[in-house]
Amino acid sequence: MTTSDESISHDELLIKPSWRFLFSHPAHFISFGFGSGLARKAPGTFGTVAAFPLYWLLAPLLSDQLFLLVLAVAFLAGIWVCDFTGKKLGVADYGGIVWDEVVAFMLVLFFTPSGWEWSLLAFALFRFFDIYKPPPIRYFDSNWHGGLGVMFDDLLAAGYTLLCMALIKSLLT
Repeated sequence: MTTSDESISHDELLIKPSWRFLFSHPAHFISFGFGSGLARKAPGTFGTVAAFPLYWLLAPLLSDQLFLLVLAVAFLAGIWVCDFTGKKLGVADYGGIVWDEVVAFMLVLFFTPSGWEWSLLAFALFRFFDIYKPPPIRYFDSNWHGGLGVMFDDLLAAGYTLLCMALIKSLLT
């Protein structure tokens, strides 16, 4: 998630994120998107990219209903893992916590038409909404704290992305 917390220097954190930190607890490894959140620049973008291989791995193996159930469980688990990691870092919504991007973008990919053009458009739209946070995303990002706040605004960004994708698809067909 892209918030003002990304501007926090490593000196202000209780613990500096590193591979050692990620492997110190499964919640840290998950909340940092399997390491993608350690990217020095644009960790949210790297977290979104990390959703692609996870989606490509899981989607063919699961029925649609089971995939959506897995995403719901990943969202609920994300509330806890992101909250836990944020507390350990001393920053509730540190930019390297990217599980919210991973889960929300996998939901987007689930509803995205096949083809690399659609996936690229979905990626660009999702990053746009996650970064610029139009209303009411900005409200929830600013006012809901802890793990639920971390996860929820990206769910809204996914919703905006899917609405735009549906509109674009209806105009093209």
